Amino acid sequence: MSKRAVVLAGGKGSRLRPYTVVLPKPLMPVGEYPILEVLIRQLAYHGFERITLAVNHQAELIKAFFGDGAKWGVAIDYSLEDRPLSTIGPLKLIPDLPENFLLLNGDVLTDLDFAGLFVAHTAARRLFTISASARKHIADYGVLDVGEDGRRLTGFREKPAMDYLVSMGVYVMNRQLIEAIPAGMKFGFDDLMLHMLTHGMPVHVEPYGGYWLDIGRPDDYAQAIEDFEQRKAALLPCRQSGEAAQ
Repeated sequence: MSKRAVVLAGGKGSRLRPYTVVLPKPLMPVGEYPILEVLIRQLAYHGFERITLAVNHQAELIKAFFGDGAKWGVAIDYSLEDRPLSTIGPLKLIPDLPENFLLLNGDVLTDLDFAGLFVAHTAARRLFTISASARKHIADYGVLDVGEDGRRLTGFREKPAMDYLVSMGVYVMNRQLIEAIPAGMKFGFDDLMLHMLTHGMPVHVEPYGGYWLDIGRPDDYAQAIEDFEQRKAALLPCRQSGEAAQ
């Protein structure tokens, strides 16, 4: 089965400043590789033969580094936005998307089996699959439960914990959803989810218990650098299979 991936690599990385003043976020190094190269190597390992990079900010630097993808044994092409279109809007600019394709943010660090997620989606004939990670939030304060009058205490919880699932920024999408994307306008993941829920369209959530980090802020970036060295074998499985990293 031929597999295609679209990687969103057009953001300005504003939350990661001052690191991204000179380099676009996808080229920020994690270990000896830029963040986006780690993803490219993973996608190649999982059998994705063609990768489209949706670019905007400092696009020429990204194009100069990755070229046509021959170095990694994949075919890389580019879709250029002339204005920011958020996370889903750029897909409207890609005319030859296959029936199903992997879609992911260009700043995620994970050991997720991309091929397995793709196969599960296509085998079940889903419209949209979200890879999700479990998170726990512990409140900083004691929480007061009050009655309807808003004044009488009915319960107290000392720094309660809340478990929830978050999107990992990794999806598999069916091409027919492209019709829902307005042309030339910002249209994000949140917009698509609200559209699908409003119209009763099924969205599948695939929980993942492995490693995942969204490299959005300076402290996340520092964590990614530390984690990469400890998890290199899992994050770059090609090293395990005898395909030496160049």
